[in-house]
Amino acid sequence: MAIVGLSLAVSLGLGGCASGGMLDQLPPALGGEPDSLPPRPKTGYQFPAVHDMPPARATAPMNDTDQVRLEKELGAARDRQEALYGSAPKATAPAAKKKPAAAKSGGASGAKTNP
Repeated sequence: MAIVGLSLAVSLGLGGCASGGMLDQLPPALGGEPDSLPPRPKTGYQFPAVHDMPPARATAPMNDTDQVRLEKELGAARDRQEALYGSAPKATAPAAKKKPAAAKSGGASGAKTNP
């Protein structure tokens, strides 16, 4: 009798996983979807194309001379701002860490020492 009950439970459990559309047909009282739920879309969701590459750039990347020129312009703009509003506080170096105290040789640590 136990084998019949076990096989019935397994078949019902696996049968529930077999078709997702089965829950749509059940009334809400038996675990189906409620009536207030909006209807499902007619077509499935479109996932983004993961492996598609973006189109080529319309502009060329910055060359070395343009980059150096831009860095100089930004440095000059920074210098003008510092002259107008005063220099920004300098970042201080972090405090030096203290070294741990040297271990005293003795029997408390349990390590063997050679004389």
